[in-house]
Amino acid sequence: MSETLGRRSRILIADDETEIREVLFDLLSPVYQCFTVSSAEEALAQLRGKDFDLVISDIMMSGMSGLEMIPHVRQSAPDAIVIMISGVQTVESAIEALRAGAFDYIMKPFDIHHVEAAVSRALEHQSLRLAKRRYESYLEEMVEQRTAELDRTLHSLEDAYRMTLKALTSALETRDAETHGHSERVVNFSLRLGVELGLGKEQIQSLEFGSLLHDIGKIGVPDAILRKPAALDADEWKRMREHPLHGQKILQGIEFLQGAARVVAQHHEKWDGSGYPRGLRAEEIDLNARIFAVADAFDAMISDRVYRRGRSYEEAAAELEAFSGRQFDPQVVEAFRRVPPAEWDEIRRSSIEVGEQKRSAAERLERASHNVFVEAGATAHVH
Repeated sequence: MSETLGRRSRILIADDETEIREVLFDLLSPVYQCFTVSSAEEALAQLRGKDFDLVISDIMMSGMSGLEMIPHVRQSAPDAIVIMISGVQTVESAIEALRAGAFDYIMKPFDIHHVEAAVSRALEHQSLRLAKRRYESYLEEMVEQRTAELDRTLHSLEDAYRMTLKALTSALETRDAETHGHSERVVNFSLRLGVELGLGKEQIQSLEFGSLLHDIGKIGVPDAILRKPAALDADEWKRMREHPLHGQKILQGIEFLQGAARVVAQHHEKWDGSGYPRGLRAEEIDLNARIFAVADAFDAMISDRVYRRGRSYEEAAAELEAFSGRQFDPQVVEAFRRVPPAEWDEIRRSSIEVGEQKRSAAERLERASHNVFVEAGATAHVH
């Protein structure tokens, strides 16, 4: 090929014999842009300042030899192809040139047609190599672009899942006024513990969704039990304690929520095996469920209820330590204590603010919807 990216291919001819340089120049210059030098040192100087597609060099020259020059060519002009010429007509010299990195080898006295064919092959090889590199670069760019698009899509899906799950949780919390905002707070408490314990990204996501959906099984609990103002009797407690299994069934078959489903199913299990519904103990309990249990208990203790005021951080922390090794995983309790009290307070405060903002927005939306409905009814009545 005589052209590279819309221009004539550039050839550098290096030989300390003037006659050889002139013959090669006269032979190739009608088709290619040719430049001549009389030494390897001059050739390398040219390569540092200009781009060449092909270097034709004698092996034996005064100063640096052609073979010694090849590594420098590969460093200075990695895209350039090298052809060696020599008057030493031995197989060993040809092999030595090829091992050094030459593409081809021409022996003196050389046949003109042989030279033309060798140059054509070398330039075609160089053109194909550049095309391959451009294609690989294009593929890399496309992969990066598609990966970025896929990441954006996945993030959008995750956001959509998260919004849907939060809406579902909010709908559930409307059935139990005492737990309003509980899921938002306990999710943030759990995530902070997960970070403290060094969980990976996938496990953190399972912890987040599991914490958010931990009481989803209460959908299967009748309002008469869930909202009963008095203490539950034995049969009612039995029904209430079924909600982890209800939740597990609801999430069953949703692949991306399998980790979350374990939290939902096991969040009432206890370290000593006295929990429900399966009486799991110690590390039989999913780690995320053990983390959630501490976060859930902490939130329950510091939150106000109709029948009592919330406890202080010190009281709640003392309670967690008192039940460490019985109700709670000791390592999770230890991780809880490593987080400064002020940080827990900040997480709680910000969670409450976010919850209030969401509740306010939901109330405004409900009022707006009601007004639209009333206006539509009035208009219909007039007509």
